[in-house]
Amino acid sequence: MSLAGLLTIVDDDPQLQSAVSRAEADAAPGRESSADGQVATLAGEDLVAPPTLRPVLAAALARGVRGDGESPREPGGSGEDRPPETTRFVLAVTATAREAEDLAAGLGSFLPPDSVAYFPGWETLPHERLSPRLDTVGQRIAVLRRLAHPADPGEPNGPLAVVVSPVRSMLQPIVAGLGDLEPVELHVGQTCELDDLLARLVEIGYSRVDLVGSRGEIAVRGGIVDVFPPTEEHPLRIEFFGDTIEEIRYFKVADQRSIGPAERGLWAPPCRELLLTPAVRARAKELADTHPALSDTLGKLAEGITVEGMEAFAPVLADRMELLIDYVPAGGIVLACDPERVRARAEELVRTSQEFLEASWVNAAMRGDGEAPVDLGAAAFQPIARIRAAAAALGLPWWTIAPFGVTDSGEPGTDPGQAIQPNDPGEPAPFRINASLAPSYRGDAARMIADVRGWLAEGWRVVLVTEGHGPAQRLAEMLRGENVGARMQEDVDDAPEPGVPYVTTARIQNGFVWPAVQLALLTESDLAGHPAGLPTTRDMRRMPSRRRGGVDPLQLKAGDYVVHEQHGVGRYVEMTSRTAAGATREYLVIEYAPGRRGQPPDRLYVPTDQLDEVTRYSGGEAPTLHPSAAGTGPRPRAGPARPSGRSRRS
Repeated sequence: MSLAGLLTIVDDDPQLQSAVSRAEADAAPGRESSADGQVATLAGEDLVAPPTLRPVLAAALARGVRGDGESPREPGGSGEDRPPETTRFVLAVTATAREAEDLAAGLGSFLPPDSVAYFPGWETLPHERLSPRLDTVGQRIAVLRRLAHPADPGEPNGPLAVVVSPVRSMLQPIVAGLGDLEPVELHVGQTCELDDLLARLVEIGYSRVDLVGSRGEIAVRGGIVDVFPPTEEHPLRIEFFGDTIEEIRYFKVADQRSIGPAERGLWAPPCRELLLTPAVRARAKELADTHPALSDTLGKLAEGITVEGMEAFAPVLADRMELLIDYVPAGGIVLACDPERVRARAEELVRTSQEFLEASWVNAAMRGDGEAPVDLGAAAFQPIARIRAAAAALGLPWWTIAPFGVTDSGEPGTDPGQAIQPNDPGEPAPFRINASLAPSYRGDAARMIADVRGWLAEGWRVVLVTEGHGPAQRLAEMLRGENVGARMQEDVDDAPEPGVPYVTTARIQNGFVWPAVQLALLTESDLAGHPAGLPTTRDMRRMPSRRRGGVDPLQLKAGDYVVHEQHGVGRYVEMTSRTAAGATREYLVIEYAPGRRGQPPDRLYVPTDQLDEVTRYSGGEAPTLHPSAAGTGPRPRAGPARPSGRSRRS
């Protein structure tokens, strides 16, 4: 499922050559300062191209092209030589998590899959008393570990060429030193004391149970240790003979039966981003003494007991906080995909985070106990301008790929080979990539075949891509039935031959037509007529991350039972409005069982833009109200609204 050979073709695009050559000349920029002494944004290059070209352009930037105008292929131009190894690290930033996942999947078709990683964001806001999912934490720490301490090239945890991150992951401060945490790594034949192994796993956040059923759990039975790392699909079973590891196998949670050997052994990263080290426990004890209102939570942390939502206290318990940008290797670049949408999403996240933080202070004052919460502002989403300033201080150019330019009047690719004009005379002109979206055939095979014939007659290279081998075989047979000789190939590692259509498999969402290099890439979505952004068969196979089509508040009446995605069964009370941080919003009020005996019922305020987290209760009998999962201790009957449950994941 490799399309690496296409990169040797796009290297011939003059606009892309010029842009990357300019980047080569500025490979090691120094710190830039403005007239007032502040660190200025270190500008990179601006590319104008359709969204479908993002995987290709990001891969080309990571891989590099020669600055002398030649393709990395040998002078003979046979295209048989493999592309050179990656030469530049790229941190690609998207507006949403969905875009980041699709971009990472697409990049895996142009670069070695092990060299591309997705850095997810939390499903919660930084100040919520809800912990992120363990698989999310494990994936984040695994990426940071590979950035800070990569294994040798060619190893499973070797150096990364591209990390793709939604903007919320870029804005959120993280506990410093996560990349320095050593995972537990074991292989068959290795000598390891069982007690030391268990102590180390507990130290990095694993919980000891009788039977492993969830990520982050370990179980011991004699000389057998079961471990479920947060980055694995299945848990692993380690069998000891004395102090020697005799076997490591995967097994199923459902029936505890072995699946097969774990060829790479065990690689278990930490399960939490805030580990209860002696220093953290000491700070928790000190804060519990000075803030009695938080003693329930901080007291448990001081005793080494993990608590739901304890990550919210990271700013006051950890030594310091840092940003994802701090992990970018020297000589790397930041690549913002659709910078206007990235900026708008960043502003929305910062505003929501600040509103939540201010609401927590107001709620504390409404309790009447005179105690204000500790300052957790260091964990709030940071403004995008501060992220760009941090990138400039580190000498990291800030590149962009925009779907259209400041002077565009039509679709990308309508003015071939011309660079658009910048806003200011002193700014460099963005580079327009002469390409456009692939046609949407909507099942019209005759029109698709006619286009393919036309491209082949002009000496173009044509590649047709599906996700599965079955559809690829059927597509090749259809082309051959129309007397269009198609070449079925599992990987396109070399430059395709002009005049011959190639059919292969890859995880590419939508294709493109690139006249400057005479290359057409058509995907299964293009043939079926799925516009970019609409669900495909791959999306249908995914488990939904949250409920869709939430409750309609107009259909609810006081006393109706509803189910919140995170907080469980509650009773609908009313719709109300609250003002926080100068903004007035509408909220749906849900009543839950009291958090403590003798206390009034808890109330949850759900913003109207998060109603897809709430559904009607559909059981036949009146349910028992659940205690709310948010926070520890009772909340006031009424007061300033607070965002509910897990925040909307972008």
